Amino acid sequence: MSGAPANFHDLTREALRLQVVRWGFSPVHAARLWAYVYLEGVEAWAEMPELPARFRTRAEAELSFTRLPVATETHSRDGFTRKYLLSLADGRRIETVLMRFTGRVTACVSSQAGCAMGCVFCATGQMGFARHLTTGEIVAQALHVNRVLRNPTCNLLGYKATGAAAPERLRNIVLMGMGEPLHNYDAVMAAGEILCDSAGLSLGAKQVTISTVGVVPGIIRFADEGRPFHLAVSLHGATQEERAALVPVAKKWPLDELMAACRYYSGKLRRRVFYEWTLIEGKNDTAESAHAVGRLLQGQNAQVNLIPLNPTAGYGGVPTGREAARQFQQILADYGLPSTVRQRRGIDIAAGCGQLATAR
Repeated sequence: MSGAPANFHDLTREALRLQVVRWGFSPVHAARLWAYVYLEGVEAWAEMPELPARFRTRAEAELSFTRLPVATETHSRDGFTRKYLLSLADGRRIETVLMRFTGRVTACVSSQAGCAMGCVFCATGQMGFARHLTTGEIVAQALHVNRVLRNPTCNLLGYKATGAAAPERLRNIVLMGMGEPLHNYDAVMAAGEILCDSAGLSLGAKQVTISTVGVVPGIIRFADEGRPFHLAVSLHGATQEERAALVPVAKKWPLDELMAACRYYSGKLRRRVFYEWTLIEGKNDTAESAHAVGRLLQGQNAQVNLIPLNPTAGYGGVPTGREAARQFQQILADYGLPSTVRQRRGIDIAAGCGQLATAR
């Protein structure tokens, strides 16, 4: 034994197996430990009686679990959204959101404490960047949400009020919380592998969406490695000038480079790219803007997710109204582009897209 304990939630199942074998124990013990944590939600060594005492003693000395205590839990008025302010070991905090939609529950998890991308309408971007999250800190957010879902005594998200049966476990993950996932590429992809492991939470890869503001090298690497997750790209402007005014990182990776990377990804993996467009009244919600988006994306395997602006203290824009959003959709349809208007969740508790921040 040497050094600080490794973090259990940083390890893939194969990495855990190799570690256990190095200790001189059977891989069967690694499999049972994995099942205790990811299938049964057990993280107390004394509650793992099927593991030999000698193995538990060694594992407890060599492994630690990521603990993310809840500093604050906030519920939306509609009962469909809960936001958790979670504490990291170094005293920093992150936000994680649990949202109920028809037929599914989605967790929006963070990949960084703060964000370096600086999107002008995003509360996290207005905070600035603190640090990357570890793989374990990303995984632990999903496990926290899963524990909430498994709690039989909790009147979760209005299920009892509507007569619907609460789900047994988490089904969907979106890495759209605090931070830029492709800026923390290795930790994010490892977390995705752990969360999708068939012997653990067993999320389908198509139920995991990674959202980027347009980190071109990360998109290309994503394609080259054949990662199975959905890719969402924050667009927000259909010309270089308009996009750079909202998304400063466009100055580093211009729009034409971003589009080339997205076409490369879609062509190589034969997958759709989900483009996110924040609708800001009078800024990028006009018919002219919709036609520009149509021309930019026409012919691509693409879908546009329209997101009416969510208010933040650092940006004075106004969200687009319902009728203008509908007209925007119709123009996109004329170009053969499918689109949806994002269902708004948790706006009253600052849990919506672009609203996450740890200080207000």
